[in-house]
Amino acid sequence: MVPKRNVYLKMKSLEEARRIVLEAFGDRTPDAETVPTPEAVGRVLAEPVAARLSSPHFHAAAMDGIAVRATDTFGAHPAKPKTLTVGESAIFVNTGHVMPAGTDAVIMIENVQEHEAGRVVIEAPAFPWQNVRKMGEDIVATEMLFARRHRVTPYCVGALLAAGHFQVKVLRKPWLVIQPTGSELVDWRRQGECQLLPGQAIESNAYVLGKLAEAAGARYERLELLGDDLDAIAGAARAAVEKGADAVLIVGGSSAGSEDYARAVIERLGEILVHGVTMMPGKPTIVGRAGSTPVFGMPGYPVSNIIAFEQLVEPLLARMLGQPPARRERVDVYPTRKIPSKLGLEEFVRVKIGHVGDRLVATTLPRGAGQITSITEADGIIRIPSQLEGVAEDEPVTAELLKPLAAIGRTVVVVGSHDNTLDLLADELRAQGADLSLSSSHVGSLGGLMAVKRGVCHVAGTHLLDERTGTYNLADIKKYLPDVNVRLVHLVMRDQGLMVPAGNPKGIQGLEDLRREDVRLINRQSGSGTRILLDFRLRQLGIDPDQVAGYTNEEFTHMAVAAAVISGAADVGLGIYAAARALGLDFIPVVTEQYDLLIPGACFDSDPIQTMLRVIRSEAFKRRVNALGGYHTERTGEILL
Repeated sequence: MVPKRNVYLKMKSLEEARRIVLEAFGDRTPDAETVPTPEAVGRVLAEPVAARLSSPHFHAAAMDGIAVRATDTFGAHPAKPKTLTVGESAIFVNTGHVMPAGTDAVIMIENVQEHEAGRVVIEAPAFPWQNVRKMGEDIVATEMLFARRHRVTPYCVGALLAAGHFQVKVLRKPWLVIQPTGSELVDWRRQGECQLLPGQAIESNAYVLGKLAEAAGARYERLELLGDDLDAIAGAARAAVEKGADAVLIVGGSSAGSEDYARAVIERLGEILVHGVTMMPGKPTIVGRAGSTPVFGMPGYPVSNIIAFEQLVEPLLARMLGQPPARRERVDVYPTRKIPSKLGLEEFVRVKIGHVGDRLVATTLPRGAGQITSITEADGIIRIPSQLEGVAEDEPVTAELLKPLAAIGRTVVVVGSHDNTLDLLADELRAQGADLSLSSSHVGSLGGLMAVKRGVCHVAGTHLLDERTGTYNLADIKKYLPDVNVRLVHLVMRDQGLMVPAGNPKGIQGLEDLRREDVRLINRQSGSGTRILLDFRLRQLGIDPDQVAGYTNEEFTHMAVAAAVISGAADVGLGIYAAARALGLDFIPVVTEQYDLLIPGACFDSDPIQTMLRVIRSEAFKRRVNALGGYHTERTGEILL
C-alpha cells in the first residue's frame, strides 16, 4: 500500500491563526490551589489579597537614640541646650524598638550628649514623628495589596508575609502534555555515548518546548518517544486529553510527508482548526481540538518548533493565566546587506546585532528551520511582513531583542572571512574576564571589506591574495578602501589545503585532480578569500571551473565544507587544516596564508577593540590557537597598517 501524503488545508495568516486559538480556548482558566507564600514566586494570584496585619503594627524607632516627646525638646539650641532626664523625658531605644508610651520622636544617638548620670543634653529640637516608623506606615490592615491575576515576584513575598499572609491562593499551572514522535529520533537518556547511526538524530524539541512552557508559567509532562505509528500516537494523545491536560503538543509529523501523522491523529480525536500558517519558520503548524482541549501539531524542525510555540501556544497560556502577552524590547536596526524574503509568508529572520558608531547594525544568521544555532546565537529577530519581498540594506527596520540592549552594546561586530580562531577569541574574551562578546558573521573577505566601507562593523576578517605580488590584504584594501581610515592587525598564519575523507579513498593528490569526473568539490562562496585562492590556482593550472564537478556548490565556513566532505556530499573541499583535523579528515597542504583583522580607524582606539587586541596578544590565546593545529602565531597581534 502506498502511504498517503497530507496536503495542507487552506493556510491561515499568523494573526488569524492566533485569533482562532484564543477564541477557541482563551476562556479556559485553571483552578485555584493554595501554596506557601515563599513558593508562590512566579505564580498568578487567583484572588485579590488584602492585608491582615499592618506593617509595622506598632510605632517603631527608626534610629538608635532617645525617644522623646517632641514638645519637650522645643527651644533647644547650641547656644541654649536642653537637659533631659533619662527614664522620664528621654528613654534610650534601638532601631525597631516599640516607642515608649507618650513619646513621638527619636533623637539620633550621635546628637545626644551625656551630661551626668541620669541626664542627657541636646542642642536641637525634634519634630513630631521624626525618626519614627508609624504604625501602618508601610501597610495598613484591610488595604488591598495585590489584585487578582497579579504575578508574584520575590519582592511580593516580603509584603505578603509582613501583611500576615503565610499562604496564598494561586492559579494552578496549566498542564501541557508533550508527545515527541519520529522513528528517526533517539532519546538521549538511553543513548549513552554520542554515537548515532546514519539517519538518526537526538530528540530535543520536546525538552525545549517543556522549558518554554515552564518559562510561560505552565508545567509539562514529556511522554516517551514514539515512532511513526498512527495508532500509538493517537492512543497517547487521547489518554492525555482524558487525564485532563490543558493542552497536548504532538512534536513532529505536522508536515506533508507520508509518515507525518499529526493531522490524522487530531482528526481522530476531534477536528482541525488550522493546518498551515503563513509564517517561516513554522509553516507546518497544526491547531486542532479534542472536545474542549487544544491539540497542537508542532513542526519537527527546531526553530519552527520554537517559533510556533512562541506565536501560538505562549499567547494561549498568557490568556489562561490572565497575563498580558509577552512583548520583547524593540529597536531600530540597519541590516548590513539586503534580506530577501518570500511573498505570502511572514518571515522571522534571526540576526546578530551590534552597536557601530551611532547605529545598531544587524547581520543575518542562517535561515534554515533546522539550524538551532541560528537562534541560540541570535541577538534579535527581524519580522518581515508577508506582503514584502524583503528589506533593503542600510535602511532601518524593527528588531525584537532576544538579549538585553546593554549586552548588545558590549558586542564586537566581526564581519568577513570565517576562521575557527574567532570562536576561540570569543571564548577567551570571557575567560579573561573581559565584559565583551564577539559576534562573527561570515560573508567572505570582500564582504568584510565592504562592511568596513559602509561603517557597519568593528572588525573584518580578511585573507585576500594579491595574485601579482603574492601578498595578502594590503593591495585589496588600497583598491577598495582608498579613502577609508583603517588599521590592519595580523591574527594568524594558517595552512590551507584539500580536505578529503580519512584514508583518501579517491587518491586525490592535489588541485589537478579536481578536473577528474569522479571527484566532486564543495566550494566556498564567491568573494571569500578561499574561493579567490582556488580560482587563482585553477587559472595557474589551466583548469576551467566548468571542468570541476561541484564548483557551484557553496558553503560559508570552513567547518561547513569539512562537514560536507565527511557526510559524503562531496569528495573534496579547500579549507584550513584545523577544520579537517576537527572532523578527522585527511589534509593535503596547498599553501600557508595570512589571515588578518581589518579595523576602522574610528574604532581602533575604543576600549572594546583595545581589550580585544590585548586578548589576541596574550599567551593564553596563542596556546589555544596553536592547539587547533595548522596555525602559526609568531606575529599574532602585530599592527601591519
